[in-house]
Amino acid sequence: MKNIPMYITGGMVIAGFFWLLWLLSTVGVPEQNDGLMNTAMGVLLAAFSTVVGYWFGSSKGSHDKNEIIKGK
Repeated sequence: MKNIPMYITGGMVIAGFFWLLWLLSTVGVPEQNDGLMNTAMGVLLAAFSTVVGYWFGSSKGSHDKNEIIKGK
């Protein structure tokens, strides 16, 4: 139950990343906003990488191990 905000935040980052990727590939960006969209895409890419790295990397295993040790 305490992990719900973590799931919501991770889902929002992943959904935002794919939404922006779809938007950039289908709609396009006006030239005056090109730098802003590149920055936004870079920030979402970094956040996406962090979320995926947590869920499929060693951080998730470490978290699960700590929960087992605590007996939860």
